[in-house]
Amino acid sequence: MTFDINIILDQLPAIISGAGVTVLIWIVGTIVAAILGFFVAVGRRFGGVLLDKALGLIVAVLRGTPFLIQIFLVYYGGPFIGLSLDPLPAGLIGISIYGAAYYSEIFRSGFMAVPKGHIEAGECVGLTQGQIIRRILLPEMTMLVLPPSLNMAVLLMKETAVLSIITVPELTATLSAIGAQQYAFVEALSVLALFYWVLVEITGRLGHLVETKLTRFRFFNA
Repeated sequence: MTFDINIILDQLPAIISGAGVTVLIWIVGTIVAAILGFFVAVGRRFGGVLLDKALGLIVAVLRGTPFLIQIFLVYYGGPFIGLSLDPLPAGLIGISIYGAAYYSEIFRSGFMAVPKGHIEAGECVGLTQGQIIRRILLPEMTMLVLPPSLNMAVLLMKETAVLSIITVPELTATLSAIGAQQYAFVEALSVLALFYWVLVEITGRLGHLVETKLTRFRFFNA
C-alpha cells in the first residue's frame, strides 16, 4: 500500500468546506461559551447563595458527563420538548453549553484570585457591582484566566470532531466519508491529524502573543 496524495487533491473542495465548518463551529462555539461562562461566573459571585447553588449544580452536571452524551441529548432529545434542530445548530448549541460550564469555573477562579480588599475599596468609593466588575475584577483577572482559557479553546477545537456523530458536515465527517469511499483511511486521517495540529499550533502562538502584549501593557501602565 502507498500513500496516494491524489485522493486528497481530488477531494480538496470538500475538504476545504469541511475545514471551514470546523473552524466556524469552533470560533462561534468558543465565543458563545466564554460569554455564557462569564455570566454564570458573575451570577455565582454576585447572585446570592441560591443562585450560586443552582448554577453550581448545572455546571457540575455538565462537567461530569461526557460531551458525546450531551450532544446526543441536544440533537435526539430536543424533539421530546418540541425543539427540533438541524445538525449544525445542534452542534453549536451543544459545544457552547459544554464549554460554558468550564469557562464559568475558569472565570470564577479568576474572580476569587482578586484580593478581597480591592473589591472592598471599590465599594467604599461608591462603585456599583457593574463598575467593580469592569474596573477591578476584569483587569486584574485577565492575565490569570488567559492560559486556562486558551487551553479550553484548544479542547473545544478538538471536541468539534465529536459532532460528526450527529452528521455535522465538519472535517472529521468529511474525511471519514472520503476514507470509506476511497478506501484511503490512512490518507484521510493523516490530513485530519495535520489539520488539528496546525490549528493548535496557530492558536498557541496567537495566545502567547496576546499574553506578551498584555504583560507589556500592564508593565507600562503599572
